[in-house]
Amino acid sequence: MAKLPKARYSAEFKIQAVKMAVDNGLGVTETARRLSISDKTLANWVARYRTDKAGFQNESVLSAEESELSRLRRENAQLRMERDILKKAAAYFAKESL
Repeated sequence: MAKLPKARYSAEFKIQAVKMAVDNGLGVTETARRLSISDKTLANWVARYRTDKAGFQNESVLSAEESELSRLRRENAQLRMERDILKKAAAYFAKESL
């Protein structure tokens, strides 16, 4: 049986799902079924929300900054690789012209 890729959920989705489960009184199982996510995943989010409400809701700010940093690091690595290729190509063609 093939393993499914790990699903990624935005911080806004997590907050809305937790509020639906906690505030609306639907419960974890019913909310998870309606959103088509694992009830264990939603239960973990609810537990984290109940222990640290402020940290859970500020997660979107951190994840936005972290995603920007990750994107910039990937771009930096790509640019370094291109630079190195161009250096090697320039050296190769300089040898041939001599």
